[in-house]
Amino acid sequence: MSSAKLTFGCSVAVDGYWDVAEMARRAEALGFDRIAMGEHVMDGNPPRPTLMNIPAMAAAAGATSTIRIMTGIVIVPLYHPVMLAKLTATLDQVSNGRLDFGIGISGQRATEIEFQALDIPVRTRGKRTDEMLDVMKRLWTEEHVSHSGRFFNFEDVTLLPQPIQKPYPPIWVAGRSDAAMRRAAVTCDGWYPYLFTARRLKATNEALRNLAAEVGRDLTGFHWGLNQPTAISDDPQKALKLAVANVGERYVTPERSAEDIARALCVAGTPQDCVVAIQERVDAGVRDFNLSFLTADAQGLYQQMEMFSKEVIPHFRS
Repeated sequence: MSSAKLTFGCSVAVDGYWDVAEMARRAEALGFDRIAMGEHVMDGNPPRPTLMNIPAMAAAAGATSTIRIMTGIVIVPLYHPVMLAKLTATLDQVSNGRLDFGIGISGQRATEIEFQALDIPVRTRGKRTDEMLDVMKRLWTEEHVSHSGRFFNFEDVTLLPQPIQKPYPPIWVAGRSDAAMRRAAVTCDGWYPYLFTARRLKATNEALRNLAAEVGRDLTGFHWGLNQPTAISDDPQKALKLAVANVGERYVTPERSAEDIARALCVAGTPQDCVVAIQERVDAGVRDFNLSFLTADAQGLYQQMEMFSKEVIPHFRS
């Protein structure tokens, strides 16, 4: 197997499951490197129940001592930069410097509803995010910060304490667009795509390196991440069925069947099948995996976490 240094995290992805502290404790005990969680203020209308991930990850931090916690992802343009910088610095402090700051702009599905709820023009989300990132980096590292921009204006703001991690927690950018890739390559610390085939992962990772080279940026220490839908079982058909139900049927098109999509986008099958699929993604350039286990309940989640930790991860750490 690959000799590259890899990390394996897992995401809180079971609908209706809120015991984030318990999942974090189990993930840490099983040897996972990171726990992550997405967020939505209002996902659809009628909405499915969702949590905000900064308070959820604070609960995870308080229940653990070594595992890293990740906002996977914070929807940046839904916040004011001063408040988001303060919340993030607080989370890094209370976790003793264990935060990975995953960000995005909420580009998938019918999420315009949450921008409307907060009276934020959805079409400004990309430019708003870019302005916020510039401002937040200053708020994390400077005192008496003043800013006058297109979206935000404030004077003489000092946020103490600053983050434990210096200069600030690593920023991983999620997304699928060229703008998101440029944001990651030029100004941030990691790339965190979702629902990418191995071929697309290889292409986007190469594109990121080229974008960084254009501006003379050294990507040493950069996080080559992936939010990876995963279903593991001793019964490969059971795993495939979970992948089809949770991913394939959700993104089916007239041109491709639900099973074809599930096979292309998911890591699904026996432990050995998963080893092979993970290696394909390592060969495409991924180094930091967050696994979203596909299951309907907490019992299935913990069963998959345990099987993956005991039968797949050791292949990449021997």
